[in-house]
Amino acid sequence: MPTPSSVSLPSVAARLRAAGCVFAEDEARLILDTARDDGEATAMVERRVAGLPLELVLGWAEFHGLRITVEPGVFVPRRRTEFLVDQALARVPHASVVVDLCCGSGAVGAALAAALDGPELHAADIDPAAVRCARRNVAAYGGHVHAGDLFAALPDSVRGRVDILAANVPYVPTGEVPLLPAEARDHEPLTALDGGSDGLDVLRRVAAGALRWLAPGGCLLVETSRRQAPAAVEAFTRAGLVADVAVGDEGYAHVVTGTRPAD
Repeated sequence: MPTPSSVSLPSVAARLRAAGCVFAEDEARLILDTARDDGEATAMVERRVAGLPLELVLGWAEFHGLRITVEPGVFVPRRRTEFLVDQALARVPHASVVVDLCCGSGAVGAALAAALDGPELHAADIDPAAVRCARRNVAAYGGHVHAGDLFAALPDSVRGRVDILAANVPYVPTGEVPLLPAEARDHEPLTALDGGSDGLDVLRRVAAGALRWLAPGGCLLVETSRRQAPAAVEAFTRAGLVADVAVGDEGYAHVVTGTRPAD
């Protein structure tokens, strides 16, 4: 009788389940579909069992219908952030200039560009690893990726012309970073997670500078938590933006939008 393969779906799922993976069968299927041979599948299973996030094991994450390349040391896009993309598209459906600030992998910029009609796309991040990864993800849309600190990274040519300014800023309060799941805490850059004492340090900086970059009627969109949303709205309003909060259907996604008033 032949010996069952060590990389069959049942055997891989059993190994992942024993390691504590809640969706073991789904993860096993993704690993086996992604691996090019049994040896690679075995290595991927070992990395997952050792605690590496599934997306880094696979080398990609699904986001807004796209397969986004992810690499070690780069923030993995969260499915809840798809709500931010949907809000941006609903508010400015014909955007011609899009900026993805604090871009990480460039997932938000890529998703916006894929849904729009050939926008001018710029993405920026302070982390060199994120910049390299984002370039891979926005290349198909003619996107430009810049290295630097927030608006200082952007070319002057887009000042006052941005229709959608998506900024997936870090918003975890410093004291809560140690409470994050190990997959985030141990494998993602601290700069993509730690938002300062109340989690809103970077958000306030983005809000303060946004008006100079937005086109009339353009929108800044930032993801935050329910308890942080009122302070985020206050920061947007203080910066001269017309602010409101949208909450996803399941209640876990909160997006604060600030619109530049029409001139």
